[in-house]
Amino acid sequence: MENKRNVPIIEWEDMDKRKFYLFGVLMTMAIRLSIYPFTLIRTRLQVQKGKSLYTGTFDAFAKIVRAEGMPGLYRGFLVNTFTLISGQCYVTTYELTRTYLSRRSSSNVVKSVVAGGAASLVAQTITVPIDVVSQHLMVQGQAMGRFQASSPPRQPPPSSPGRPFIGNTKDVVLGIARLDGPRGFYRGYAASLMTYIPNSALWWPFYHLYTGAG
Repeated sequence: MENKRNVPIIEWEDMDKRKFYLFGVLMTMAIRLSIYPFTLIRTRLQVQKGKSLYTGTFDAFAKIVRAEGMPGLYRGFLVNTFTLISGQCYVTTYELTRTYLSRRSSSNVVKSVVAGGAASLVAQTITVPIDVVSQHLMVQGQAMGRFQASSPPRQPPPSSPGRPFIGNTKDVVLGIARLDGPRGFYRGYAASLMTYIPNSALWWPFYHLYTGAG
């Protein structure tokens, strides 16, 4: 049956790699900036005991801004930006795996399933340790945090009395390594693989089916 969708497919070898990596990172960064505060709020709501700190999303937003200022909504953001690497590695792994498999199989389904699964494996291997550290930073200094800063607290500026001291990335990394060892950086890794590998392995075959390339 004739494909009436006329969806253009840009192959990996025809892509301008410099523009792809540059604009891909910039667009992803812009999206992260807009949604990160809600990710932080969600994380704090999920790990708090009952409603010990926040009664809901808007209450959490108001209390975080009042106690920590707007930067409080971006705790751990700089560490989290390193996950941008995983996004680029995902696409690169997918395309290179498909290219490799093209020499051994003509089935788009096989190539898409294997390449999609491999891409998620690589991406999650990079993402999970970064997420673990950034999530600890999100809650550090709160009653729910596992690790507290080893550095002495700074005196809050007069314009923001009572602003709590939040530790830094080094304290969290050392705390995880000391208490949990290297495995501590991969908490939830198996669950992430079980979530993202099947999702990616199934998504790509349907994509190619929709575009008529299957």
